[in-house]
Amino acid sequence: MNEFEWRQQMRNLRQPTAPRRDLWNAIDAALEARGDHAPATPVTHHASPQPWLLAAALAAAFLLAGGIGLRLHRNASPMMDGAAALARAPSPWNPSDPRFSGAAIELDAARLELRQAMQQSPHSPSLQRLLARTEQQQTQLRQLVHEAG
Repeated sequence: MNEFEWRQQMRNLRQPTAPRRDLWNAIDAALEARGDHAPATPVTHHASPQPWLLAAALAAAFLLAGGIGLRLHRNASPMMDGAAALARAPSPWNPSDPRFSGAAIELDAARLELRQAMQQSPHSPSLQRLLARTEQQQTQLRQLVHEAG
């Protein structure tokens, strides 16, 4: 089969087709056969929940809440206070080597922006992580400058 035949078959699929038999007659016949035996409104049954199912759901909720609390406690413990992070921030530094001075300027600008953001939200863990990472990158850059001589 070539592409032309394939496209022609695809176009033929878009044409409307009539069903082989009319289904409405069968539906009408089934409804008439039920007659007055069928209720006018559907009946809904509300089963009472099993006591063990309720207890299991409650236990799962407590485990989830405890796990979230433990996770938050673990993440908050190693984090330092925002003011302490600002206090230990290194001063601006600009190496004399032009290969490193651009990176030093960018890292110092990022540190200053993070310090401003931390003044608005001093206890933000994400800002604290970003500030720590920026300071780590500055330290690595200083080591590279020292090694390059």
